[in-house]
Amino acid sequence: MDMNTIEAVVPTTDPAQWRDGDAWLAGGTVLFSYGSTVLKRLLDLGQADWPAVTVTDEGIELAATCTVAELYAVPVSPAAATLEWPGLALIRPCCDSFVASFKIWNMSTVGGNICTGLPAGPMTSLCAGLDGVATILSPDGGSRTVPVADVVIGDMQTILAPGELLRSVHLPATALSARVAFRRLSLSNLGRSGVLLIGRLDADNTLVITVTASTKRPVQLRFPAGQVPDAGTLADAVGESIPWPLYHDDIHGLPAWRRDMTFKLAEEIRAELLGESMTVSGDFWPPHATSPQPSTQPQASGTQKEAHHGN
Repeated sequence: MDMNTIEAVVPTTDPAQWRDGDAWLAGGTVLFSYGSTVLKRLLDLGQADWPAVTVTDEGIELAATCTVAELYAVPVSPAAATLEWPGLALIRPCCDSFVASFKIWNMSTVGGNICTGLPAGPMTSLCAGLDGVATILSPDGGSRTVPVADVVIGDMQTILAPGELLRSVHLPATALSARVAFRRLSLSNLGRSGVLLIGRLDADNTLVITVTASTKRPVQLRFPAGQVPDAGTLADAVGESIPWPLYHDDIHGLPAWRRDMTFKLAEEIRAELLGESMTVSGDFWPPHATSPQPSTQPQASGTQKEAHHGN
């Protein structure tokens, strides 16, 4: 989409140059799709020259300008492959969740996807699910670090203040070393994610389940060792942690369907990581009375089809 109000494109990585009417430009896949009638300048990160991926024993550092294509290559890169991190198995399913064209695949960035704040943003899902920590630069020269799970706070809403710039995301080795599980559902075979859950069983037996796409912002449930839930306890925790208004509602899935599939996929992940048979009836299914309930029960339409299922 053309943006005929733009007066200048400024190559910079310095938030101090930001002023009213500016927008940061990385891959631009959403910025140019939505367009604007108020922007005056684009602050172009295209020449930032930040290393896309840095792998160390402490984890993986992803530049905000790392593209989907560059991220997709990480699991088979020599630096990462030798570390035997099970969490690397999440990268490609999350990249595939873009269901992207060649152009998007090679232009869309990790940072841009997170900063857009879409509930179905797969980079938010990946980085939140692996306890990623974002480094954010401010126009006053300062910086702060924030868990990626806390960066997106609503549908296309983030904690970023005007002029702030997401510089990078650190994925810690502790999370990458965990056993992981991935579940995604879409209403169509090549559709936007309607529900996307990531599970981890850490080395200390902490169970972490991160809910995205079905909710307007990431919701993370963490069960320390010794408090790992059975099916009913997990259902109660999901119900208590996700109030009904938090479920997303758009053409990619009604809230009632998103809610029910969130309960189902959470139990699938719990059962897989704990090596148990999945419970689909009795105490757990349908969800407990503590589960969020709408004032009316709309019926999901269309075919609920699983685009990805498994690790």
